[in-house]
Amino acid sequence: MHDSARPDWLLDEIAHAGRENLDRDHALRYDSKMDASARAETALLAALGLGPGSTLVEFGPGTGQLTVEAAGLGAHVIAVDVSAVMLAVLRDKVADHAHANVEIVEAGFLTYERAPRSVDFVYSRFALHHLPDFWKVHALQRIHDMLVPSGVLRLSDVVYDFEPSEAAARLEAWCASGQDVAPSTVVEDGWGSWELAEHVRDEHSTYSWLLEAMFDRVGFEIEQCDKPDDTTANYLLRRRHP
Repeated sequence: MHDSARPDWLLDEIAHAGRENLDRDHALRYDSKMDASARAETALLAALGLGPGSTLVEFGPGTGQLTVEAAGLGAHVIAVDVSAVMLAVLRDKVADHAHANVEIVEAGFLTYERAPRSVDFVYSRFALHHLPDFWKVHALQRIHDMLVPSGVLRLSDVVYDFEPSEAAARLEAWCASGQDVAPSTVVEDGWGSWELAEHVRDEHSTYSWLLEAMFDRVGFEIEQCDKPDDTTANYLLRRRHP
């Protein structure tokens, strides 16, 4: 059905959500495949002031590892995801923990609506890469605008920190680091080489120098940046005044 409120030119985020993230079986085994370091990430946010009276919007919470930990601090946590199957797992987890301070919204980076300067923290882990670069910029601008002055964006993602001339060799090495199984084989713990290749081919991870230029363009300062390897980056960004 055509949504008259949705511009014809707007990206369909569900179509770009990634095959696996719309797969119920994948959602059910996601926690065994991916450790979101939720306890450490929540401790970082708490040290920056997240707690009772503050609001955190989490884009792409998936099964809610961070959502549940952050809700334990007493903040208002808004979990925003386009994947209905991921949100179903998240809802069950939130109910199990009896967190009344979690709001779950089926929307995306480009469609979630929030009043300007009404959010203290935004968190996103391995979700922004689902958007092509043009749309990453718009997502980051929307996040910037919803944050209070000096508000915090904690962003982690697959980010390529090598020169374009090195891409073929680096990407071959990254894909080879996955488990050597036949394509489409279910991997319960970790990732198969075929899944990493699928990410490179079908999703939209970008170079660090492009992503960091986007941050600056929309009004973020990089306060911290940790790059544990040449395909992962963890940023702590702060909205510039005003």
